Amino acid sequence: MYRDEMNDERAAAELARDAAPRRLRRSAPADEACAAEGTAGAREGDEGPRFRFFTGDRVLWIILAALAVISVLVVYSSTAKMAYDAHTARSTAHFLRQQVGILILCVPIIVIVHKINCRVYNRLAQPVYVLSLLLTLAVYFIGATTNGAARWIPVAGFQFQPSEALKVATILLLARRLSSCQSKIDRIRIVPSLNPFRWGRPAQRKIWREGTRPILLPVVLSCAVIFPAHTSSAMLVFLTSLVMMLIGRVRVSELVRLVGLACAALLLAGLLNLGRSETAGGRVSTWIDLWTSSQTEKPIDRLTDTERSMIAIHNGGLLGEGAGQSAMRVEMIHPESDYAYAFFVEEYGIILAGILLMLYLWIFFRAREIFVRCGTAFPGLLVLGLALMITCQALLHVMVTVNLMPETGQTLPLISRGGSSVLFTVIALGMILSVSRQNDEHSHDTPRSESIYEK
Repeated sequence: MYRDEMNDERAAAELARDAAPRRLRRSAPADEACAAEGTAGAREGDEGPRFRFFTGDRVLWIILAALAVISVLVVYSSTAKMAYDAHTARSTAHFLRQQVGILILCVPIIVIVHKINCRVYNRLAQPVYVLSLLLTLAVYFIGATTNGAARWIPVAGFQFQPSEALKVATILLLARRLSSCQSKIDRIRIVPSLNPFRWGRPAQRKIWREGTRPILLPVVLSCAVIFPAHTSSAMLVFLTSLVMMLIGRVRVSELVRLVGLACAALLLAGLLNLGRSETAGGRVSTWIDLWTSSQTEKPIDRLTDTERSMIAIHNGGLLGEGAGQSAMRVEMIHPESDYAYAFFVEEYGIILAGILLMLYLWIFFRAREIFVRCGTAFPGLLVLGLALMITCQALLHVMVTVNLMPETGQTLPLISRGGSSVLFTVIALGMILSVSRQNDEHSHDTPRSESIYEK
């Protein structure tokens, strides 16, 4: 009897042990599902409904904000001469309000631009390029002329410079054209024969169809249209496009031929006195004279703007003269635009000026990081092309102020006074931020045969 009771208790205990894991196995998935649903719900509640205005590379946003602040400081201090000019009769506060107004207008523009998908930029590349090209051509017929050069179209009381739009549009279209032929780019020739008797041959027609017309022609047209009014901008577009072709795996032999033809065309334009060749020749002569002849005991009224900019840099020293204490701003013709960097050095010193220069270089290095993460040709080439244009323009401006290059008239991006330059620099940075945002979201299109890393 006792043995039977023990057996019954042992059997009940075993049944209980067997039942417990089954209940646990049944409840565990349910608990995990509930936990997963809760986590997903929390995630949706935290991230789903939120709309962030500023996305993409945070470092670029910080650089952009820093350059905007510096722009306000430079324009406010450097326009003192213009404020007391009898021809303008405007106060320094007027120019400050004008620059601040442009920067405030750029805030919603860059927010909108960086939220647009790269697919849209790819589709709009050609119509935007054609429109920019036509507007730049229209300048020579209806544009305002200053110092012998027609560069601006008056629009509602403002001066619009279409060449700034054309620079961005050229890079946009070139990125599209290079990306569309990545699968065969190493076999494409872009420079046709210079012998007109060969143009009817099938091989030459193929070169024109596959390489010259889609890749080279937009660059040539942009440079030809910009050259008569702004030679240095045409050269900037050409050099940027050349580097983009190199990164886009165009054959090096074709690029060498292209450089040779460009040098020959530039020499021919100088001999025929086309465009502003006379002005450019005079600037080169002045630049050479500053290096080869003695400039001591020269009256201040006979100094060139480049010499005055070098004096301003010397006066600045390491720490600068202080905000609003520039002595050369009343002697320089355009301290707020063409020589903004020299003016900044004089007031804030070489140390802060070196940091300013590093900000422009930082833009390029951040763009390189964004490029590496792209994986496809169009966004990568677009980012590098735009960043290269901004950085090279800044370097050209700085080199002019220290007499390493002849005067070019290139402004300091985002800092120099000028609405068109600031506006399209902001648009270019917005496109870069758009690519960066899509990198973070992993939302880039991956078309076939468009990877820039394919061989």
